[in-house]
Amino acid sequence: MDVLVPVHNHHLSFDIFWIHPSLPGPRFHTPTPSRFQILMESSCLRLHRFPRRPLLPTLSTTAPNHHHLLLSLPLTLEHHPFPATITPSSHLPSLRLRRPPLPPVPPKSADIDDGVIPTDSDLAPTPPSHRTFSAWDMASLWVGLVVGVPSYYLAGSLVDLGMAWWQGIATVVLANLIVLIPLILTAVPGTKHGIPFPVLARSAFGVHGAHVPTLLRALVGCGWYGIETWIGGEAIFLLLPPSLKTSSSALSLIPWLGTSPLEFSCFMVFWLAQMGIVWRGMDGIRELEKYSAPILIVLTSCLLCWAYVKAGGFGRMLSLSSRLSSAEEFWSIFFPSLTANISFWATLALNIPDFTRYARSQKDQILGQAGLPVFMGIFTFVGLAVTASTEVIFGRVISDPIHLLGQIGGLSTTLIAIFGISLATITTNIAANVVAPANALVNLSPSMFTFRRGALVTALLGIAFQPWRLLSSSESFVYTWLLGYSALMGPIGGIILADYYLIKGMNLEVCALYSKNPRGPYYYLQGFNIAAIVALLVGILPIIPGFLHKVGILSNTSDAFVLAYNNAWFVSFFLSGILYWLLCQLGSRKDAQHTETLIPASE
Repeated sequence: MDVLVPVHNHHLSFDIFWIHPSLPGPRFHTPTPSRFQILMESSCLRLHRFPRRPLLPTLSTTAPNHHHLLLSLPLTLEHHPFPATITPSSHLPSLRLRRPPLPPVPPKSADIDDGVIPTDSDLAPTPPSHRTFSAWDMASLWVGLVVGVPSYYLAGSLVDLGMAWWQGIATVVLANLIVLIPLILTAVPGTKHGIPFPVLARSAFGVHGAHVPTLLRALVGCGWYGIETWIGGEAIFLLLPPSLKTSSSALSLIPWLGTSPLEFSCFMVFWLAQMGIVWRGMDGIRELEKYSAPILIVLTSCLLCWAYVKAGGFGRMLSLSSRLSSAEEFWSIFFPSLTANISFWATLALNIPDFTRYARSQKDQILGQAGLPVFMGIFTFVGLAVTASTEVIFGRVISDPIHLLGQIGGLSTTLIAIFGISLATITTNIAANVVAPANALVNLSPSMFTFRRGALVTALLGIAFQPWRLLSSSESFVYTWLLGYSALMGPIGGIILADYYLIKGMNLEVCALYSKNPRGPYYYLQGFNIAAIVALLVGILPIIPGFLHKVGILSNTSDAFVLAYNNAWFVSFFLSGILYWLLCQLGSRKDAQHTETLIPASE
């Protein structure tokens, strides 16, 4: 590479390095003024860089152990046609070789400061020997995630809000086709580099700034953990004898808690039962997902068969028509419902590298996840068909499967239902809502948290969310919970995808992701990438007025803010992603202009 440097008979300072041929390149160094000077006797100096070769000869043919040596001597430029050569001044008796002082060795700490990839951390890259997830394992993971009470409840909520069964299925399948795109794209770096979501987030947000998206994702995971655990506790409540369920302890509510002591006790029993599986780590989660998938499929089929027989066939089951009388009324329900269904898996679309880091290949992770719209469409059909059949069987729509199973009755039916609900809840809850928060806490403080400790904190915060309030109605579940947190998940996803594919070109320095060296490529400004933080805030701000209006804090707000809130994931995802890309492009241009100022080009 030739660089033309115009000069006007003045001194110019350079640093010249001897680069070891065996070291990976390129290497960059900030010049320090007055290391040595080159007297310019012509109007231009041509510097030619030979890859991995010294600019000046060394005094020894033996390669040094350190990265570079500095040559300190006055040089003059011989005045003859290009290519010019640089020669030492004739008055020098010899070359003087100066080794730079070695930096002080920092004290060892529990944090990773030197860029060495950890081998004893839960966030360490997964070695090839541990990448054993096949396409079937990934598909089983998604079957376990899809077949669950929240998925059923979400499908039933669409009928409860007024949609016909086919409108609900179309909405769910379309949402899952949309979310499948960022899901697979985010999974690619996890499989390629073997890194989890908290480490991937360092590329865009910085080694310290990554705590912001990971903790936001962890917060949502804690809320979902509480919801799933409450559903499991309700299943245990069904198993209790009728005399106990109708007692004063079951009917009396604790005002500050918002639920009865008996229901809360069932919630805590299920909470403790889950911790036994969580304590086994990822191996226990994988085995549970693998063997529970076929069981859940059989139990779901049994529920559909029961509804088919009781309702007198699919014709009567699906006879429930839409209660939305106009197109305007339908679209006012459709877009928030579409966003809610995208938000349903937007959390997994962020931390999917936590699982795909164990995949054997990109083909396995893509094929395993491609079935998500199919699995979700089939289970949605079951949920909508059974929910629609309840109006024929019981005379009213029952969208909550727990209450439905309570209406069916029978000891054997109840026992099977308890087993199915518990299995579905545990498989979904542990995989979707424990892994991400636990890894986020490990990322926050590796010396304080392990995966188990992080999972315990997640479970405790799940209680604080009081999930029985979030599940009080279909509207609060869809419009408050799902739409509300989509404003947090959308911008994070947009920023991470823009960074990995548009800014970094799918290339990451894995060692640097574990380094807190201020000169590292992911350290940015004090460990924070300001462009990512600004883009995240800008993506969230337009959604806040609509959210405050929905929860009743603001009595009136603009229709534009209501529209933004109803499409929170789309608005925040694209707004933050595009803004982040623009800010990075602007920063690159400023860097380029600064470089041209130091070494301007010549015609």
